[in-house]
Amino acid sequence: MTRHKAGFVNIIGNPNVGKSTLMNAFVGEQLSIITSKAQTTRHRILGIVNGDDFQVIFSDTPGIIKPAYELQNAMMKFVTSAIDDADILIYMIEIGEKSPKNEEIFEHIKQTDKPIILLLNKIDKSTEDQVRKSVDSWSKKLPHAEIYAISALNNFGIEEVFKKILEKLPISPAFYPKDSLTDKPERFFVNELVREKILMHYKKEIPYSVEVQTEAFEELDHIININTTIVVERKTQKGIIIGHKGKALNRIGREARKDLEQFFGKKIFLDLYVKIDKNWRSDDRKLKGYGYQA
Repeated sequence: MTRHKAGFVNIIGNPNVGKSTLMNAFVGEQLSIITSKAQTTRHRILGIVNGDDFQVIFSDTPGIIKPAYELQNAMMKFVTSAIDDADILIYMIEIGEKSPKNEEIFEHIKQTDKPIILLLNKIDKSTEDQVRKSVDSWSKKLPHAEIYAISALNNFGIEEVFKKILEKLPISPAFYPKDSLTDKPERFFVNELVREKILMHYKKEIPYSVEVQTEAFEELDHIININTTIVVERKTQKGIIIGHKGKALNRIGREARKDLEQFFGKKIFLDLYVKIDKNWRSDDRKLKGYGYQA
């Protein structure tokens, strides 16, 4: 009789290296925001892959940075906790990256006794020589890591990495029900899909000053009624989010509703509001209220 395996596979790496793309490729669902902007992932997001004799719990994490304010400090705490509680650690870099962006976190990685799979991503945009040099360089920096060159976007090498994960996964019963896809509630994905549209359509500081909170989520037979608030730090930001005659906010709502209907498989009524919460990114109490601190 085959013994059941289960464990936590935590994905860490610098911003924009493809961590969210990788987890979504493993899970087969868009659970994490994917945009070209840095710091799109703010929380740890679990994606669960189930088989008859295994359960792999992937964790997407914020990109590793040097924090500049309290929100970013909280985000880096998600990263360090992901190193500590992993059964298998995936450290993901882009081919050509020469050094980590946060030496303190990299030292934490080097000192862990957890199995490390180092993924060199974006092989589709690289030459053989670049790949070889990256393998040589990072094998010296992390000698106990197993290294694979992949393309998360094109699913190249993903199956081989997944087989290696199953090989290294500890013997354990499942941690979540076998029909689970994630640990996050429905409201979380409403917030993330709305925030994704803001990241896509606004520039400079606006996307990073925004928090999204869903106040009401009422699921009926054929429709889901949702009330969601977009939080900004300043009055000028509120005006930019809403736009002339509300056109910018309407576009966010229209595009988010379309994706939500695909995600939930039901008609969506989405009511969006915008409010000001001054300096919420630098206030410990407010960050705790928004779920960034315990």
